[in-house]
Amino acid sequence: MSAGRGPSGVARRAIRTTLCACGAFYVCLYGLDRPVAATYALFAVVSMAALSRIPGTGGQRAAVLVRTLPAVWLLLTAGTFLAVRTWTAVAGMLVIGFAIAFVAAAGPRAAGAAPGLQLLYILPCFPPYAPDTLDQRLGGATFGLILLILAEKFILPEPRGTTYRELAAGAAGTAARFAAELGRPPYTLPAAEVEAARKTGESLRPLHVEEAERPAGPGLRDRALAHTGLGARTLLGRLVILPPPPPGEPPLRTAQQLLETVGRTAAETGALLAGTGRATAEADALRRLREEVREAAARESQPVPEVRGRRRAALLEVADAAVAFATAAELAVRGRRAPLPPGTDSGRFWYAGRHAPRLWWHRLAAHAGPRSVHFQNAVRISLALAAARTLAGVESLPHGFWAMLAVLSLTRTTVSQTKATVRQALAGTLLGALLAAGVLALVGGHTTVYAVILPLVMLVAFTVGPVRGVGWAQGMFTLVVSFVFAQLAPVTWRLAGVRLMDVIIGSMVGVVFGLLAWPRGAQAELHRAVALLLAREAETVEATTAAVVAGRRDTDPDDRALQLALSLAESAYAQRQIEPRAPVAGAPDWQAAMITGHHVLWGSRRLLARAGPDLGPGNGERLSGRADAVAARMRGAAQRAATIPSADGSRGAGAAAVEPAAGTGECGDAAQVPEVVAPSEFFAAQAWLDSLTLDVERVLAPYRTPDPAGADSADPTDSTGSTGSTGSTGAAAPRPPRSA
Repeated sequence: MSAGRGPSGVARRAIRTTLCACGAFYVCLYGLDRPVAATYALFAVVSMAALSRIPGTGGQRAAVLVRTLPAVWLLLTAGTFLAVRTWTAVAGMLVIGFAIAFVAAAGPRAAGAAPGLQLLYILPCFPPYAPDTLDQRLGGATFGLILLILAEKFILPEPRGTTYRELAAGAAGTAARFAAELGRPPYTLPAAEVEAARKTGESLRPLHVEEAERPAGPGLRDRALAHTGLGARTLLGRLVILPPPPPGEPPLRTAQQLLETVGRTAAETGALLAGTGRATAEADALRRLREEVREAAARESQPVPEVRGRRRAALLEVADAAVAFATAAELAVRGRRAPLPPGTDSGRFWYAGRHAPRLWWHRLAAHAGPRSVHFQNAVRISLALAAARTLAGVESLPHGFWAMLAVLSLTRTTVSQTKATVRQALAGTLLGALLAAGVLALVGGHTTVYAVILPLVMLVAFTVGPVRGVGWAQGMFTLVVSFVFAQLAPVTWRLAGVRLMDVIIGSMVGVVFGLLAWPRGAQAELHRAVALLLAREAETVEATTAAVVAGRRDTDPDDRALQLALSLAESAYAQRQIEPRAPVAGAPDWQAAMITGHHVLWGSRRLLARAGPDLGPGNGERLSGRADAVAARMRGAAQRAATIPSADGSRGAGAAAVEPAAGTGECGDAAQVPEVVAPSEFFAAQAWLDSLTLDVERVLAPYRTPDPAGADSADPTDSTGSTGSTGSTGAAAPRPPRSA
């Protein structure tokens, strides 16, 4: 219990689960004399409230449960009819088990509900084959879930935390304040404001946001909200590094107008996100002013001095970030009713106006391959469940679904984690079985005793299990199922032995398939995916710069390879955060690599849409050399990422030496570049490459200052971008394959 604040979150859930499970069970069994309905009512509640881990408040979980009801009916029906033969049940387990597990790619809520839905398919796919009881099965499960939905909504409700929209609205207010500060002498931000930008950016990181509030789903609003966070962090980062006007010269009037309009747009966007405003006039004004500045730059005599060209390019970067932020926020708030303004990059916001089924398909299709950790997890669990169902059918295991429940609840994404979990679970199950056997032997067939003690045992099980670990959970759940089945039919103390045997069988199956199917979990895949992402980023940098140098415009570039690499890297990174791991040095800054991917993608599209004319040999060679240096450092980072460090921090043979820090080589600080005169497009591309240089330095920072305590889960402190979610939420190209 939390002192002074009532029951903790675990206790609240345990109370709701116990009330609903026991209430539904007793009504169906003793009130209606329907033991089949009672069984399904109880296990429906247990599966969706205890086995599932749907994030959020009671109201949010209730909404998820309402949406899953049709899936529950479908799974119960399929399991009932596929139980006619062992081979049909096994085939169904392969297909349906894979599908349920794979839906975890759709975000935390879908992933949280998946284990419970698996159990609701497992339960009816065992003998007896009794399609005539389907109505009782459906009725009992529906009754139990309706009670659970009502309990989640009205019993011991939790207060909702800060939403992601509110966090983004706060970031918008910070950006508006920065814009005003930069419009006054000395036209730079003090150190306190730079620190405020860092903290604000940190607050928008998915790992620092409550799981239920992370915009990780495949729907339009979630995608847009993820891009809103990315846009806010990018805007803050661009404002922090905005170069001041030349010393002794006041800023140009157009520069002042642009900054003022950026500030008003940020404030307007913050009001829209906070729900205190609906206007978008300032964002529209910023779009027009941005185009006017670009057109004026195109009409201006070329080339222009570097100081002037660099500041104007940086101001346009700020304006682009503010426009993207405002566009994404409007999509997040208004959904499909928000049209894309003229001139908006349709590739960046390809999901605008799309219906949910199509967006779900895009998310799942992006992960339909062996390089996706979601695909790997779905294959692992479906094969393990099918193997357990085969053993249960061939060997005619009594209560064989307990073996499959053990597979479902004990199998983890790494074999080491599965082994550790199994050891604890077997110890807990053994102690629970011994205690259950003693109670069954003493009480015998007096069902009233079991009915009286079941709620207390269940409450303890669902309170202690999540707090004390899987051993306690398995031991207490052994008592729960023993007392449940003792009320359904006459049993002896041997029931506890059957429970122990089934858990052992299921545990061994889980260990075997954990060893055979991607035993290292997301670690190896994360290294491979980020290495591929950095390589794709390097290719895009080189191709984009070559197009700018040659003056080739492309309003619809083919960046699908980068999109897919970004999507897979984000999903692998999200899974890696929930896997236990020994602290090791020698890993790059994972999230910085993904932030770089977003910056490469967005900047490339922006430059290609406005490329031209030809930069000429001198400026072209200078820009190409700069791009080659950035791409080389990206490839060096890719080589680093591809090497999996050992537990002692060594990186093995073939690992390159640490590259020099920014400012020590040809990829150094742009301030060291000699004064040049060049077309505006040159400075726009140079500003993009400058920002990517900083990004790559963040990727490589752990190699220069290794921190063994957190090297493998580095969470950089920059405020210039975001991966958008724990899942994959990057923008996608308007042609498949699209980012998730």
